[in-house]
Amino acid sequence: MIRVVVVDDQLVMREGLVALRDLVDDVEVVGDAGTGADALELLGSRDVDVVLMDLRMPVMDGVEATRRITSAHPDVAVVVFTTYADDESITSALRAGARGYLTKDAGRAEIAAALRAVAAGQSTFDAAVSQRIVAALASPGRPPAGLTAREAEVLTLIAKGLGNADIAGTLFIGETTVKTHINNLFAKIGVHTRPEAIRYAYRHGLVTP
Repeated sequence: MIRVVVVDDQLVMREGLVALRDLVDDVEVVGDAGTGADALELLGSRDVDVVLMDLRMPVMDGVEATRRITSAHPDVAVVVFTTYADDESITSALRAGARGYLTKDAGRAEIAAALRAVAAGQSTFDAAVSQRIVAALASPGRPPAGLTAREAEVLTLIAKGLGNADIAGTLFIGETTVKTHINNLFAKIGVHTRPEAIRYAYRHGLVTP
């Protein structure tokens, strides 16, 4: 049996995933948690093979929880199960130690196959995530001036005329986070105003006229 802990802050999602134990013969859901912190506490008292991990949660998000789980419990495999499939989310999860990454479009059979794969020591990604990974590896360049992928996204949206609130809504992040990204990217590219940033974005091909 593959012993699984489900971590998601949405109760309805947890309940649906916990039902896997009745639908997949070789999967046993041994616990569920609503935050990364609760998941860590749970792993201290259960024998677990795989954690099915959401990314966006209060108290401790899925990336930090993955990092701590893979450090404290190296025999436990983490499969991210999330709505988000942007480059930064994927990269952050993989750097934290996740062995698999699924979006919430995945069906029962795909989830079961992913659990079996990582329990056997393999890595697994759904088709959409695999395409993004391949595209990133095939890309001839990186964001300019040492920008992170998220900072480059924010700069691109600035150049397209979006304000902070619209950028936050587009990227599903808070306005405070947007302001932090803007301050960081402005410092990196050596500008002080949005018009200067927009000119920089056009010069470096982040947007086209």
